[in-house]
Amino acid sequence: MRRQQVGFAMKRLSVFLLLLVIVILLLNGCSDNAYLWQSVKGHWNLMSRARPITDILAQENEPQNLRNQLTKVVHLREFAVNSLHLPDSGSYQKYADIERPYAVWNLVVAPELSLELNQWCFPIAGCVTYRGYFDKDSALLLANHFSVQGFEVDVYGVQAYSTLNWFDDPVLNTFLSSDDLRLAALLFHEMAHQVIYVQNDTAFNEAFAKTVEREGLRRWLQDSGTSELWQQYMQREAHAAAFNGLITKIRGQLRRIYDADIDNDQKRMAKKQILEHALVDYEDLKQSWNGYTGYDAWIQRGLNNARLSSVAAYYELVPAFETLLAHVDGDLKKFYAEVKILGGLPKTERLARLNSLSPSIKAGLD
Repeated sequence: MRRQQVGFAMKRLSVFLLLLVIVILLLNGCSDNAYLWQSVKGHWNLMSRARPITDILAQENEPQNLRNQLTKVVHLREFAVNSLHLPDSGSYQKYADIERPYAVWNLVVAPELSLELNQWCFPIAGCVTYRGYFDKDSALLLANHFSVQGFEVDVYGVQAYSTLNWFDDPVLNTFLSSDDLRLAALLFHEMAHQVIYVQNDTAFNEAFAKTVEREGLRRWLQDSGTSELWQQYMQREAHAAAFNGLITKIRGQLRRIYDADIDNDQKRMAKKQILEHALVDYEDLKQSWNGYTGYDAWIQRGLNNARLSSVAAYYELVPAFETLLAHVDGDLKKFYAEVKILGGLPKTERLARLNSLSPSIKAGLD
């Protein structure tokens, strides 16, 4: 039976790789050929390392720490399927050690005087506001290409990505470097992407997954977590809410400057003042955190339009999704059904519906 399953998986992978090669050939002469080819090779390398978790747990010669972490994954996945009603697919039933700290490195790009992220469009995935690389140096090379043209860029590591049910995504060693809270959050978030994926709407997809992640953590901790872990989670949420409020404030200030009827030199000067003051605001915010420094590394990498806008993609629509979940009395099956209806609407109508659920979200921030 296992050989049949492996054979089917390899056949499915081979078909997908063949389709990608055909796409590359059809795009002959296009600068995206090299990018698509690195995607094929990178994903093939990742999938070829995957081993069934049940086999690893059965081997006493495997490192005990690895077995302990994978046991947690098994329990978290069962909780996600049974209690959060997330898809019971073949994903996250295998483990792959890719021997690096991140699955991919994402590049985001924005103009000097705009918060609008650059979009890249691909077969199957549609248009997204990031470009993922399996090799960090390749991401940095393209980032430099945009930088010398005057764009603002950010390159950041990502612990996981979803193939949206095209493949049985494995658990990666990048998952296991996290503590229990982040491990659970990562698994719930990625499994949520298998519920729905709307082409050309990164903000919708990520905010939905973030909402499921938060609700999943809340239910998991109430169901099986210790009171200490619950308090730790609540403190992290409070810090995250305050920090995201600061980012939203900065983006609002910048947007008003960028939209103002003044020349570009005036906009640059005002932008510089806003970003300098943002650092002061962050230090003031930390004073209320009793020494918590969890966002220091993010801040120290510098503030620019690309970094500020990529964070917004994950959080700005979350209040609307949380309101929708409350409207169905926390029934996740009904919630997913309502989200799928929203996902079928034209983008402008979809955003209007979400705005109506959460008046604090402004259409101009999408």
